[in-house]
Amino acid sequence: MDSRVSELFGGCCRPAGGGAGGPLRGRGGTAPGGGGGGSKAKKKNGRSRGGKANNPPYLPPEAEDGNIEYKLKLVNPSQYRFEHLVTQMKWRLQEGRGEAVYQIGVEDNGLLVGLSEEEMRASLKTLRRMAEKVGADITVLREREVDYDSDVPRKITEVLVRKVPDNQQFLDLRVAVLGNVDSGKSTLLGVLTQGELDNGRGRARLNLFRHLHEIQSGRTSSISFEILGFNSKGEVVNYSDSRTAEEICESSSKMITFIDLAGHHKYLKTTIFGLTSYCPDFAMLVVSANTGIAGTTREHLGLAMALKVPFFIVISKVDLCSKATVERTVKQLERILKQPGCNKLPLLVNSDDDAVTAAQQFAQSPNITPIFTLSSVSGENLDLLKVFLNILPPLTNSKEQEELMQQLTEFQVDEIYTVPEVGTVVGGTLSSGICREGENLVVGPTDDGKFLRLKVCSIQRNRSACRVLRAGQAATLALGPFDRSLLRKGMVMVSPEMNPTICSVFEAEIVLLFHATTFRKGFQVTVHVGNVRQTAIVEKIHGKDKLRTGEKAVVCFKFIKHPEYLKIGAKLLFREGVTKGIGHVTDLQAIITKENGLEESLGPGQLSF
Repeated sequence: MDSRVSELFGGCCRPAGGGAGGPLRGRGGTAPGGGGGGSKAKKKNGRSRGGKANNPPYLPPEAEDGNIEYKLKLVNPSQYRFEHLVTQMKWRLQEGRGEAVYQIGVEDNGLLVGLSEEEMRASLKTLRRMAEKVGADITVLREREVDYDSDVPRKITEVLVRKVPDNQQFLDLRVAVLGNVDSGKSTLLGVLTQGELDNGRGRARLNLFRHLHEIQSGRTSSISFEILGFNSKGEVVNYSDSRTAEEICESSSKMITFIDLAGHHKYLKTTIFGLTSYCPDFAMLVVSANTGIAGTTREHLGLAMALKVPFFIVISKVDLCSKATVERTVKQLERILKQPGCNKLPLLVNSDDDAVTAAQQFAQSPNITPIFTLSSVSGENLDLLKVFLNILPPLTNSKEQEELMQQLTEFQVDEIYTVPEVGTVVGGTLSSGICREGENLVVGPTDDGKFLRLKVCSIQRNRSACRVLRAGQAATLALGPFDRSLLRKGMVMVSPEMNPTICSVFEAEIVLLFHATTFRKGFQVTVHVGNVRQTAIVEKIHGKDKLRTGEKAVVCFKFIKHPEYLKIGAKLLFREGVTKGIGHVTDLQAIITKENGLEESLGPGQLSF
């Protein structure tokens, strides 16, 4: 946490030094900015199918971990060699949680050797056999010609291998959608998920709105979720050929869940809650081509950076503008991204080849920021965004996922509903562990700091039934006859063995991003920590009497209403009017309650251990 994002919030603290970043080494293409991938060897001219010259002769050396595999050739392997290759593919697919990328014609040290037409055809045939053996499909992402001391044309091929994981849990990525009001966020999601272009008057967004006043005003005020699927061949699965969400889930091996957030400034607390609570893997910042960076755009960009959510940018409504206006908006964004406060490397996506490169380098390097220019009315460049989302890999590998699943169960309560004939239902994200149908958990803390026993009756993910929920997945849990009035947003459902600690007073190391005057003891702010959102009062500023914009300090906060469940190291964001700050929790003053605060919940129908 530092003060580099303060400029995006309108603060005036001094930005960190540094330029816009140098060329990046990246697998699968020329690094943005014109730099090649990391070797001092003499470059040879290369020709890609898109007509680009001077491809780097080397890719970075193959990593033992990860889901990217280099293969020089796969021509007529022996049976023993074939079985070894299949085992290797299983490992790469496991590392990529159901996805792997094969670079054919590349040595293990990254040298781009290339294969002749006949050798490449035989190698792809072998790769297809390997994929069939493990129950996967392959899709050729791109081909490039290389010059390697040969008169015969030689090429390398990049192939995506995808399968539904053995546990039938499709790969799920969450993308938060940010941007100023009227930038076209909901319309773009409507076009992507419904499969029909907009009519220019907002028809595509009508299915996304949850309230009548949203339909009447055309402005999102609440958080809604939309899904876009991709099957194992990389084809789009949406409502155009599937009538229900269940059909989309059944047909997809990869799912993109879009979290549609509000753009208007008066709904900022809802937008912050969506970013902190729903734990998005990526953020998509939508900017209108005709208005450029206006309203809350800069603030939303600052929020994504403060919470360290990797983001890419979509410039919408290009059909309304001249080419010069679109270019001006692109240059305006590039200028902001290259500032020392951001230190990002923009990559404008103009072709399928750019989209593949952008997806791979975006996940590998936090500095890359892909920029798309598209129209939800004409459909211009919409396919490039779909290619990007199809190839976009998960941020966590299988090992990190396994470690989270081995911890005790912890489920964040973000939404609470009452469903007829089902009872009380809570929506949220499983932070750690595994949650099964019929499992006994405790929920809290209540206003008096206690935890109540309950039982998970059933689980749904993306509106389809699910028996087991794994760490990192979002779902809704039915709690049967549990009294809804005992629940609130910000609670957690945890395993009884966890012995959860709660607190009203905590300390955090913060950076004051912006404040009009001085930040002192007694100041009240709204604190966001994960799914917790509550007003807190500044009890003490360690080592100082007051803080000004851009200054760091350890501050003691006290919640004014009820205790909360917090963890040391959790990211923290606070605000009050134009005052904003970020930081992380460093210490908790735990509240110890009798018998760990466990109580039977009220009512004759309540379930217990």
